[in-house]
Amino acid sequence: QVQVVESGGGLVQAGGSLRLSCAASGRLANYYAMGWFRQAPGKEREFVAAISWSGGGTYYADSIKGRFTISRDNAKNTVYLQLTSLKPEDTAVYYCAADPRSAQAMALVDDRNLEVWGQGTLVTVSP
Repeated sequence: QVQVVESGGGLVQAGGSLRLSCAASGRLANYYAMGWFRQAPGKEREFVAAISWSGGGTYYADSIKGRFTISRDNAKNTVYLQLTSLKPEDTAVYYCAADPRSAQAMALVDDRNLEVWGQGTLVTVSP
């Protein structure tokens, strides 16, 4: 069974950067698409980015395109989300998810149907 654990959240000033990590475990972890979602206070959870199991395919939400970069290192069973040019509206709990379907599917399906979720890591961006 695949499990994921996020880390790297924290408090940062607007314009700053953070790198989130998602460590996956389980025999099939390297064959799962991985993605990041976020939930801001009082809002629904939303898709941020996803990456295919090979790392060859990536998908991004329009709201963060050009500022966030998703990558993965299968040797370390870890997926990263590099956040740059952060804005106060990026404040949210960021969740890592994993699914045996494609990265594109992670971006399109109801995220309640994704197979694996982490506990989340809080990112707070101050003005």
